Parts: sequence; C-alpha cells; structure tokens
Amino acid sequence: MGFRSLSCQLLLAASTASAKWIVPGARWRATDGTLVNAHAGGVTIDQETGKFFLFGEYKVEGQTEGGGVSVYSSDDLATWEPHGLALKPIEGHPHISKEDIIQRPKVVYSDGTGKYHMWWHADNSTYGELLQGLAQSDNITGPYAFVDAIAPLGNWSQDFGLFVDQKDGRAYSLYSNGDRKEGRDIYITSFNENITSLDEVVHRFDKFDLEAPTIVQTDKSYFALMSHKTGYRPNNVVAFRADSLSGPWSQPFIIAPLNTRTFNSQSGFNLRINGTKKTTYLYLGDQWDSNSLWESRYIWLPLEVDEEKKSIELKWHDVYDLDVKSGEVTPIDGTTYLGKDATTTGNAFKQEATFGSDGVIVTGIYGNVSKVTFSGIEGTGQPQWVSFYYQNTDDMGFGDQPGGSPDRINGTWQLRRISSVIVNNKTEEVESLYQRDTHKGIILSTPLMLNLEKGNHNTITIGGLSNGKDVKGADIDRIVVYPAEE
Repeated sequence: MGFRSLSCQLLLAASTASAKWIVPGARWRATDGTLVNAHAGGVTIDQETGKFFLFGEYKVEGQTEGGGVSVYSSDDLATWEPHGLALKPIEGHPHISKEDIIQRPKVVYSDGTGKYHMWWHADNSTYGELLQGLAQSDNITGPYAFVDAIAPLGNWSQDFGLFVDQKDGRAYSLYSNGDRKEGRDIYITSFNENITSLDEVVHRFDKFDLEAPTIVQTDKSYFALMSHKTGYRPNNVVAFRADSLSGPWSQPFIIAPLNTRTFNSQSGFNLRINGTKKTTYLYLGDQWDSNSLWESRYIWLPLEVDEEKKSIELKWHDVYDLDVKSGEVTPIDGTTYLGKDATTTGNAFKQEATFGSDGVIVTGIYGNVSKVTFSGIEGTGQPQWVSFYYQNTDDMGFGDQPGGSPDRINGTWQLRRISSVIVNNKTEEVESLYQRDTHKGIILSTPLMLNLEKGNHNTITIGGLSNGKDVKGADIDRIVVYPAEE
C-alpha cells in the first residue's frame, strides 16, 4: 500500500532505547530545562533512527491558539529533546496565522511522496471552517511547508486523529464533524495511497456527540477511544470495540474508574509498543488547564486489554518505568504517609471521610494560616517524586456538563485549587501544587519533584495559594514519597 508500518517502526525504536520513569500529571522538563510544550499531539517513529518524535500544539502565556506545532525527540518516551517549531505560524496566512486554529497535529511518513506529512484540525478563530490541514517536509523535524486545508469529502472536521493499521500499513483520518445539530458524528475515513487526501468513509459513529478520537489496535480487536464534549473540562472517556474498522462496533463503555474523569484527562493518541517480552498499549492523554493552557499536563498511562471480555482499561500509576525494548511496565513503589498521622495548624482539621485512608481526610487548608504538616519523612538527599492525594470539589459536581454550568462559585467556575508545598520549613522555597477538580468522594493525585534531605527527619507542609479566586488548598488524604531515580 506504500505506507510504513507503525508497529515495525516501534520495534525499530525499541531496539535502541532504554527506559526512564514516566510521571503522569507532572511538569515534564525537556533536556534544556524548559517545559515540554506539545499538547494534543501524537508520537511518530523516525524510519531511519528509530527515535520517538512528539508533535503537539505550542502554547505560550497570553496566546492559547495559533502558536504552531512543536516537536521533541526521545529514545525512551521520558527524556525529550526539543527541536523547536516543526510548523511555524505565518503572518497573514489564510490557515496558519497566529489567529488561526492549529490543533491536534499528527505526522506520518508516506512512501509514495518520500516525505513526512503533518495533518491537523485547521480552523479560524470562530471554528467556522472545520477543515483538515496538510503540510509536508523532507525531514521529520521539519520545517513543514503548508500544502492545503480541505473539507474531508465535503464534510466538517473538528477534533482530529490519525491511525495507521499495523496489518497493511493503511492510514486513516479520525474526526468529529462539529457541534452543530447536523453534525455530532465521528468518522473513520481512509487516506489515499500517498496520504495526500481522503479516500472513503469506512465507518460513522452516528450522533454519539463525542470528540478526540483515537484507535488502539490489538492482534484481535480495534478499540476506538473518544471523550465527551465538555470543552477543556475532563470527562469519562469511552471506548468502542470491533473486529474490523468498518464494524459492527460495540456499545461504548467507560475505560477508567467511574467519576475519575479518566484521571482528569482527555483522549488524544495511543501508542502500541511491540516489546521483546510484552506488547504494551499506551494512552497519551491531555490534562487541560483552561485557566493557563500553557500549564496543561500530560497523562500517559498503560492500557490493559482483556480480549476474552472484549474490554480495555486504563491503569493509574503515580510513577512507572517503561522499558521500550522489552515493552514491560514496572510501577515504582513508594512510602505512604497518611493524613490522619499529620499535624494541623489554624483551622485545618481532620474530618471523617468514608472514602479516605483509615476513614479520615484533612480539610480546611487555607493560605498561610491553616496548614497540614507531614513529619518523619525518609529522604535520600536527591530529588524525589512525591504524590499528593487529594479531593477538590470546587466544581460542585457539575464538571461533566457542557460549560460546567450551573455556575455557583463566585461567578466563575474554577478547574483547580493551588496549594503551597514547603519542605523542612524553608519558606523561601515554595512549590506550587496544582490540584484539579474531582467528584465528591473521589481521590486523585498530583506529583511534585522535591528535594528531601538524607534521613527520616524531613517535613512537608501544605498550605494554600491563590488560584485567581481564593487561597484554599484541596483536602489531603495522604502523600506517597518515591525513591530517587538512579
């Protein structure tokens, strides 16, 4: 068919890489120390070097759209080297100016043209065009030159995904056709042989009103993952299963524990790693922060497939080691410190909670006056990941509804609280802990890299910082301290 097989590319990458720890929801730093800035993108494997290349939306403070497409490379899916912008905005361009929408980019190699092809959701600032953009480059890192922006087979196209079938190498475009009453469908449409235009509709998911489509392919099944339409607010991602892309497809089912809102993430891309010991499927999701999109995080987690039950399930790990050569995922063990054993100051207090560890959660954390302190923490003298398990119900339970309404929080619905974290009373070194909203009774975690002294005399104190509306910290259930990475 003239396409490169994605699975073969993954095997090539696996032969040259070693694993590092992956920490979902953390601030991921590139090799130059800057935040990895590649949102709602996808991973492509270079046919010559076997490296993983991450393409995504580039977002900076003060500009949420039109920043172009950034690119990073990695041997292990954890250590990322920046290569700048693969697709740069052009002043006055009708489709890739700084005023335009350049969302959900995906890159695939075409044997027919001998070039790398970048496809994305191309639109104007009012989402009035609903097109798919195409750019090409001789090099995987770019620069990519704009080719065209098209309406796929005359249809609308909003959230965009791209899938390459490992069986025959054929590429497919995945897209929703917008929010208008005439739309609300998801399409699987084949590309032509050269991946320069769309060929035919293979299947339409009719009137499910979903978005952010991506496909996981196993040896026996296809699983189509999609999110509900709640804007930047996370929701319960669902999956459909089929024996072939043309269907018939199953009824949708939720892939993560109910009411975790897919661990506060939205589906974006999936990666299959054909390891020497295990085939691993990775969910590459986005944890959007609508208050500051440039602070949005990445939720990359393994998916467990049960072919007998015809199901797929997302598994949470605070910290895990992915060996891209063997395909093995190894969760890292940490030491747990419970909120019931911590000390409180001011109006912070321990409250009965049936869902909390030992039936207790610490609440009332507020600014610099009402805090909770964990003591006797064992440290290594080197930077360590610490996960903070919390509950934050600021959204009043309406986070799954479009617009997050009804709105009852000071006139503005808030996605997060921000806590202060201080180690060993060093008040001159305050870390910011972003704690996304949760359903009532649902405990999630957020990681921070902290410097703990060697020995068991360390303290960690949690207070509140301003999120633009208040200085409340989220309720704290426990913290888990992980060893330093060797």
